[in-house]
Amino acid sequence: MTKNPLKDPRVRKAMSMAINRPGIVAQVMEGEAIPAGQLVPDFLFGATKNLQVEKYDPAGAKKLLAEAGYPNGFGITIASPNNRYVNDAKIAQVVAQMLTRVGIDTKVNAMPSGPYFSKASDLEFSLMLVGWSTGTGEASSSLKNLIMTYNKDKGFGNANRGRYSNAKVDLLTEDALQTVDDAKREAYLQRATELAINDTAIIPLHFQVNLWATRNGIRYTPRTDENTLAWKFLPAK
Repeated sequence: MTKNPLKDPRVRKAMSMAINRPGIVAQVMEGEAIPAGQLVPDFLFGATKNLQVEKYDPAGAKKLLAEAGYPNGFGITIASPNNRYVNDAKIAQVVAQMLTRVGIDTKVNAMPSGPYFSKASDLEFSLMLVGWSTGTGEASSSLKNLIMTYNKDKGFGNANRGRYSNAKVDLLTEDALQTVDDAKREAYLQRATELAINDTAIIPLHFQVNLWATRNGIRYTPRTDENTLAWKFLPAK
């Protein structure tokens, strides 16, 4: 049986350390993004102050890979859409270069979003670039869909295509989903997020800044779910 390096949290952590997020924001996104260290930006409900953006540390990444038993790295392919997110294929290429520099020989397989997401749902990819817009306006959406253990009957982990599983994260997220009290619910979400990110359940890169343009005399209030609704365009005051 072939050993899967991604099952080792040290390998996942090393991969995160190998990525220069500020560099991606500045050079690829031209400043129109915010480096990410967790599931949602700090102004949304459930964000935690106990997580910071992963420091770019290629030397530390190499050391951690060696400790995990991969002193010479390994090979992997990043799958990416090329028409879904801003600069998606370019981001995948840059991340591949960064991972390759620390010894993980990384290739990119970019394709249109139609076949991409179909293949992703069929679990054909080992490593993939995705984005998530939290329709609930809080961290529960990201945790429920991206991180929780896949459970079709309960509707958990629908976008957890890496099949990450952590019982403690599941329990905390379920508690949050069932809690009405805002303070308690937020505490559950924050703790679940901290556990997931510290275990490198996923590797956050950046929060994309979406831009809308209108002609003079028209105003539009952007939505966190990225939807553009015609009836939301109003005469400017």
